[in-house]
Amino acid sequence: MSGHSGTACGATTWWAVLPDPFPILGFDHVEFHVGNATQAAHFYRSLGFVAVAYRGLETGSRDEVSWCLRQGEVTFVLTGGLGPDSPVADHVKLHGDGVHDVAFTVPDAEDAYRTALARGATGVREPEVLEDEHGKIVRASIAAYGDTVHTFVGRRDYAGVFLPGFTPVASDGTAGLGVRLIDHVVGNVELGRMDEWVSFYERVMGFTEMRHFSDREISTEYSALMSKVLWDGVGKIKLPINEPATGRRRSQIEEYLMYYGSPGVQHIALRTDDIVATVAAMQAGGVEFLRVPDAYYDEVRDRVPEVAGEIEALRTRGILVDADDDGYLLQIFTKPLQDRPTFFLEVIERHGSLGFGAGNFKALFESIEREQAMRGNL
Repeated sequence: MSGHSGTACGATTWWAVLPDPFPILGFDHVEFHVGNATQAAHFYRSLGFVAVAYRGLETGSRDEVSWCLRQGEVTFVLTGGLGPDSPVADHVKLHGDGVHDVAFTVPDAEDAYRTALARGATGVREPEVLEDEHGKIVRASIAAYGDTVHTFVGRRDYAGVFLPGFTPVASDGTAGLGVRLIDHVVGNVELGRMDEWVSFYERVMGFTEMRHFSDREISTEYSALMSKVLWDGVGKIKLPINEPATGRRRSQIEEYLMYYGSPGVQHIALRTDDIVATVAAMQAGGVEFLRVPDAYYDEVRDRVPEVAGEIEALRTRGILVDADDDGYLLQIFTKPLQDRPTFFLEVIERHGSLGFGAGNFKALFESIEREQAMRGNL
């Protein structure tokens, strides 16, 4: 968890001067395991991501191909297996295309790993040093929910574009679409396991609970879910965790778990400063978004008067609006980005609000249920 400031009167409390026992500098990258990394990379270019580095047969990698793509401060890595015995191929066979690794940049990867294990985490990859002409990187990984891992990456002695073993890729002229950073990464876990994973992040990484949404707040006529949001205390890292709740029909979380085959990352929220322009460009590239009924916008002007002048643009693009005591936010969600109804993206623009669109939950989840019904999964 990252630091606190002193009190309002200028006094300093004991927790403000103690060093952070588990410092995290930010999201380092998110790695997807996919069936065809080259084709997946082409798709993510339509979202404004630019290929910056590559690893494959041409660089000496005999079992995996990886494309590293970047937009703003967001780094996605798309990795495919080169044979049926590849662990990547096993991951894709079980889960379909999906997130394998949510990696964090840390000051000292070995120290982060040892601390995590001492606090009860399960090690996946012991600390290792990767070197090339640009310096060295230290990384180590622990297990998270399902087959997801967290890799700790120490970059202070490295000046290369991504990691040793990757070769830089010349710019192909792709222009970004305004995405700046990862706002939050959402995980889905089984019924009854949410609090267990909340406790894991609190105990292992020192995160604290930022928000709690009950099944009364996140429900429709047919289904419900519960969610708790973990964060580092300053907002660089926010990790909501969802679990299904009992309802009349199959919830979106249950549908995800059925097709993903285990707990995993449900969606990643990408922050932009101009959501209308970002979404318009994504739609022009063929990306499909969930829509709510037009009637939703009839009361937005009264509910969030700050957006009164933007209502028609928001309505045209299907962008949702919510407000809290700190400000307001604009958000929209893609349909699933692969064959299975599992992983999707959120695009979000914040104006002070630290929330997650609670006022949109009912309209949004009814939209999701309409999609589930079309798939025969409600």
